[in-house]
Amino acid sequence: MKFRVRQVLTVKKNKKMPGKGGPGGPPGKNIDPKLLVRVVKLFIHDYPVHISIAVVCIVISAIIGVMPAVYIENITDIIIRGLDIAKTSGLGEAWSTVAPEVISSLSVMAALFVVGLVSSALQQQMIAIATQGFLDKMRKRMFEKMQNLPVKFFDSTTHGDIMSYYTNDIDTLRQLISQGIPSIISALLTLTVLVCVMLYFSVSLMVVVIVGVIAMFKVTKFVGGNSAKYFMMQQKAVGKMEGFAEEMMNGQKVIKVFCHEDASKEDFDKVNEELFKNVEKANTFGNVFGPIMNNIGNILYVVTAFVGGVLIVSNGKIPNISIENIFTAGSLAAPLAISVVASYLGMTKQFTGSVNQASQQINSVAMALAGAGRIFSIIDSETEVDDGYVTLVNAKIENGVITECPEHTGRWAWKHPHSADGTITYTELRGDVVLDSVDFEYEEGKRVLHDVSLYAKPGQKVAFVGATGAGKTTITNLINRFYDIADGKIRYDGININKIKKADLRRSLGIVLQDTNLFTGTVIDNIRYGRLDATDEECIKAAKLANAHDFIIRLPDGYNTELTGNGANLSQGQRQLLSIARAAVADPPVMILDEATSSIDTRTEQLVQRGMDALMKGRTVFVIAHRLSTVRNSDAIMVLDHGRIIERGDHDDLIAQGGTYYKLYTGAFELE
Repeated sequence: MKFRVRQVLTVKKNKKMPGKGGPGGPPGKNIDPKLLVRVVKLFIHDYPVHISIAVVCIVISAIIGVMPAVYIENITDIIIRGLDIAKTSGLGEAWSTVAPEVISSLSVMAALFVVGLVSSALQQQMIAIATQGFLDKMRKRMFEKMQNLPVKFFDSTTHGDIMSYYTNDIDTLRQLISQGIPSIISALLTLTVLVCVMLYFSVSLMVVVIVGVIAMFKVTKFVGGNSAKYFMMQQKAVGKMEGFAEEMMNGQKVIKVFCHEDASKEDFDKVNEELFKNVEKANTFGNVFGPIMNNIGNILYVVTAFVGGVLIVSNGKIPNISIENIFTAGSLAAPLAISVVASYLGMTKQFTGSVNQASQQINSVAMALAGAGRIFSIIDSETEVDDGYVTLVNAKIENGVITECPEHTGRWAWKHPHSADGTITYTELRGDVVLDSVDFEYEEGKRVLHDVSLYAKPGQKVAFVGATGAGKTTITNLINRFYDIADGKIRYDGININKIKKADLRRSLGIVLQDTNLFTGTVIDNIRYGRLDATDEECIKAAKLANAHDFIIRLPDGYNTELTGNGANLSQGQRQLLSIARAAVADPPVMILDEATSSIDTRTEQLVQRGMDALMKGRTVFVIAHRLSTVRNSDAIMVLDHGRIIERGDHDDLIAQGGTYYKLYTGAFELE
């Protein structure tokens, strides 16, 4: 049941992330218009030329889209006039009279359709280019920001949920800017032009259309609003499910070993059921939305035709009020012509279609804003605070005089500018680490380290021993400044580490973890990860130092062998040796070895241990180990219990004391 509890804890952590829509949490249930404005502003900022061309094309297409309805009125008038001529002068006379006008009108319409086709094609091309470029930049913005987020973000957010930011959430933006926004703009422009033309032809019939549009907006507010709410909840549930699935995939061996398959299925069913319910409700509202709007449009079409017929039959007793009458009849009110009704019915259909088109985009807008809320919660997150000003530089040291130099010399120094007098001093990087009365808490009010004091002189090996949760790894995380202390001081070569830039501080520290992380690429690329400017010869030298050279040259392509899936084609011991080689090529004065041999067999451990022994020579080393045999040659051993150092000394001293370490070493009780 331990695995199930871990999942529950993961979910709780995600819920605790601060802020509405903060990292690891869902955006608010209501649509925030500011998010839409922000997306549009960024889109315009990134691709102003492409978007300007696209908007011009949309305007042209919207105007041309209305013209057929206008021309129907003109062509209908011509045909009616031709019928009148045919009654008095014959069909031939009628044809010869009206045919040129009909052909001329149809030719103009055909030309307009060609222009509309070109505009539409150009608009889609511009939008496509701008959309893909914008998504590329958004992914880069998000990835760049994630590189500067504190470690606690990644500790409290599942990997699957993080991946959902780059896939599902980004994809919702694609739908918004490639389809949603252009469709809404096109619909609004079309509606604007239609309103002007319809008012020109008949204010009376326009009143009927307005009543229908009000009904459509009422439906949009109710059905579309509920649909948007559940689409936003769906987006949250997708991230949660992907995080759960990713965790289950990574833990497959554990699940099978403890026969946890059925319980895992139950947990997955709960998460999947939550997603299903949100998707079902979202699509239920979304699927009924279109038919309802279409039927309102059809009813409006019939009502408009009926009212128009009544106005025609009344023959002016019920006058048609329009702007056109001022130009044709010299009065605001006049009888309604059949041609106007014919044209008006086409425009009514187009009007309701445009309202429907804009309304249909509510779902994509809602999903996009849900995704945008999550994306911007990352982009707006507070970056890792770094107020350090002491930097690490390459140095030459001759007769005790430190000189900064641009090339790599294998010697380093801290460059310390003094704002008081404008001077700069240099301190040799030696690896002298001191913790002075350090307190620390992950959450306010829950202290995990209490008054921890220790020192490690250059070249010394300091080991941390204690039960899980005693604070061993926490201490090394504080030295790296993955977290900042609550009280006390940590000094590195006499400098408060808060004054050292974090990147420079971490560059001076090498770390080998229990869980190795290898990246897609060649073996030598993974070794070079420790120092990107290292030559092939330096990488091979580091591999030999780590005892990795022998197995590497036996690989299919030696150092050029491609690794994928975290080095899945290598054994755990081989991956660990590459991790040690990676630390060796960085050549740091301080090394942190966190349970580096706890997950490998005894025989492989001996090989890895020899590699680590070679790596540790001349360096300050902090070792965390459960196997006490690996720490007995340490200069100092710190025994921790619940965040306090309860014993300290070398192996012989602690054995002589007969305390906790003695009992652990002799097996009187276990670390756990």
